[in-house]
Amino acid sequence: MDRLPFFQKGDSKGLHFFRSDSQLAKNIFFIYITIIFLFLIILFLRLFQLTIVKGSYYRTLSEQNRLREITIEAPRGDIVDRKGFIIAQNLKPDINQKLIISKRVYQNPEVVAPFIGYRQIADKNDLRNDTCQYKLQLGSRTGKKGIEKLFDCELRGQPGKKLVEIDAQGRYLKTVDVLPPIPGDKIQLALDFELQKKAYELVKNVKAAIVVTNPKTGEILASVSTPSFNSQDFEDNSSTNIQGYLTDAENPLFNRVTEATYPPGSLFKLIVATAGLEEKAIDEKTEIEDKGSIKAGAATFGNWYYLQYGKVEGMVDIIKAIRRSNDIFFYKVGEKTGVEKIKKWSDIFGLGKLTKIGIDEVEGIIPSTFWKKEVLKENWYLGDTYNLSIGQGYVGTTPLQMALVADVFANGGYLCKPQLLKKNVETQNFASLPSCKKLPISDKTISLIREGMKQACSTGGTGWPLFDFSIRSDPAKQEKQGQTLTKIQVGCKTGTAESHATSGMPHAWITAFAPYDNPEISVTILIEEGGQGSDVAGPIAKEILKAYFERSQ
Repeated sequence: MDRLPFFQKGDSKGLHFFRSDSQLAKNIFFIYITIIFLFLIILFLRLFQLTIVKGSYYRTLSEQNRLREITIEAPRGDIVDRKGFIIAQNLKPDINQKLIISKRVYQNPEVVAPFIGYRQIADKNDLRNDTCQYKLQLGSRTGKKGIEKLFDCELRGQPGKKLVEIDAQGRYLKTVDVLPPIPGDKIQLALDFELQKKAYELVKNVKAAIVVTNPKTGEILASVSTPSFNSQDFEDNSSTNIQGYLTDAENPLFNRVTEATYPPGSLFKLIVATAGLEEKAIDEKTEIEDKGSIKAGAATFGNWYYLQYGKVEGMVDIIKAIRRSNDIFFYKVGEKTGVEKIKKWSDIFGLGKLTKIGIDEVEGIIPSTFWKKEVLKENWYLGDTYNLSIGQGYVGTTPLQMALVADVFANGGYLCKPQLLKKNVETQNFASLPSCKKLPISDKTISLIREGMKQACSTGGTGWPLFDFSIRSDPAKQEKQGQTLTKIQVGCKTGTAESHATSGMPHAWITAFAPYDNPEISVTILIEEGGQGSDVAGPIAKEILKAYFERSQ
């Protein structure tokens, strides 16, 4: 039987179908061949894609796996003082490191930290809001405060690149190419670092703010805020020390020169004197009798001399009032002038406004009848005017603002925007600088107030530490060698302002400039809860002036 029938008779359970074994084998073979053929086609197409279509891509990818690009951080620009002394600089980076970072080093960081600031690793906001030409990268450091923040774009520089060859395990084999970074710009400050160090040493153990300026240009020669901190801790990411700064009740990260406000005390009398004279409420012949105290309603307001020593000073004119810082005179001048006129002249002098120095600062407060009604929901009373007239009550100013006010009388009537960078003073002076503007104050008013400030630092005034201020012609010699002393006339105004602190101690103020006839330097000092301005701030001002003039000799 060569063939089996396709069908055969089945049993009672139904029909069954059978196919020839030969035909089944042919069908299976055909399926196998088809699968193999399709596989070869797919394999060929994939090989074609890898070698022809994307061959260049994979060759490049392979090359990139063999080569690694390393970013070289640009050396941040140096920060130097007016004489070229380095305050902050970057060490030369080690180009053999996997991540090439240029380490920043600060000289005497505690001396300048609140002013210079510090760097930290850029956060999301820094990366998103970066407007500099050379953009921040993930992990980059950026200026967070002070000069480091203000001039971050200029200091940053252009990063470089290094192309290296590595093996399959990622180990360095050789350097293929190097694109060197471009260092950031050098920033030369107006700051006098020697003077800065001297000022810092004088107040490093107290809470204080010192501003030293060139009154002809507005240049900041020194800016000290204590207690201070170490900028290097932020650069080195010393988390323990940083946490300590953040939790310290003395607020070392707080720049008291620009970010703190204080009642200016008797320094504010310079504003009230100007307002009274310019608004014709008084003139140079106006005299007011000091009887020791004066009443406003049920409140009694006394003169400091009467409250401390039980003495009165008789008839007082504008020059004597400034020389003796007589409160009774200024109570009455404030009453005659009015709070709104006092606020007007405060605005002219820039109080209650940002100085636009460029680093973090606050505006301060110059109160008015409207301000009190809006903020405190209270009416303005005569007692408020009396308090305002001697720089007490609701008024609050920064030490920098008061330094700029004093400079107006030092330079003859010009309000200068504070300058952080060194100026060319050989060919320029305040009258030609666009950063200085002449205030609408008469020469007569300037002259009267200057004379009062001169007498305040002369025998009979309040600035006793600066009476007969003299310097040694040769500071290297000891005083006992009988060397000649050179007398320098100083103009000044002292101030003592109630602090309302738990210690009960007032803030001590002084502002002084010299030489009187042609000022080169102006010093403004605030000692928190320090005591009397003349007793506490006065000797510090004397030491700073002495350091400046004896060095120049």
